Amino acid sequence: MLPPKLNRRRALFVLGKIDKILDWEKTKERERDVRFVELWRYLCEVRTGQYWRLESLKSFEHYLEKRFPNSRRKAYYLMAIHENLTQVPKHALREVGWSKAVELAKVARRDRQEFDCATWLYKATSLPKEEFKGEVEKRLTGRETEPWELIYFKMYKSQLAVVEQALEVPSSCWGRTIRASTV
Repeated sequence: MLPPKLNRRRALFVLGKIDKILDWEKTKERERDVRFVELWRYLCEVRTGQYWRLESLKSFEHYLEKRFPNSRRKAYYLMAIHENLTQVPKHALREVGWSKAVELAKVARRDRQEFDCATWLYKATSLPKEEFKGEVEKRLTGRETEPWELIYFKMYKSQLAVVEQALEVPSSCWGRTIRASTV
């Protein structure tokens, strides 16, 4: 079978549109990473000043439920960054991005006064995200972690009992509960 005749003009148009959309997406991601520095400061101020009362809400937790319906955890991460990385310049945190800043905050919270800001900031900017998370894990636990991967697969509900039964054996050895879940 012969390939379809190439419409060069249309192909250039379509490929250009895709590139524009991808560039727009990268710009939005960078903008989001820059804006998180402002967001965490304001979230901490809302909590401290109890500004949530202005909206007749019962608590800060209710405020977060309203503003972050899908992930209040992210709001708490952002506030932890603000509270634990006070000595890190804001422009440096913008360059690092919020997900690496969360990891930095974990080290800063643990090390407190002994936190080596310059070294950890260098690691955050120079290492890929997963490698940096590995460095943080090594610092927090004192040991290297084995690379891991999250695997999703589809199964029938009728198979779930068999899979859960199979997971009971390693969980009894490790002393942890392991569950297969349906999404």
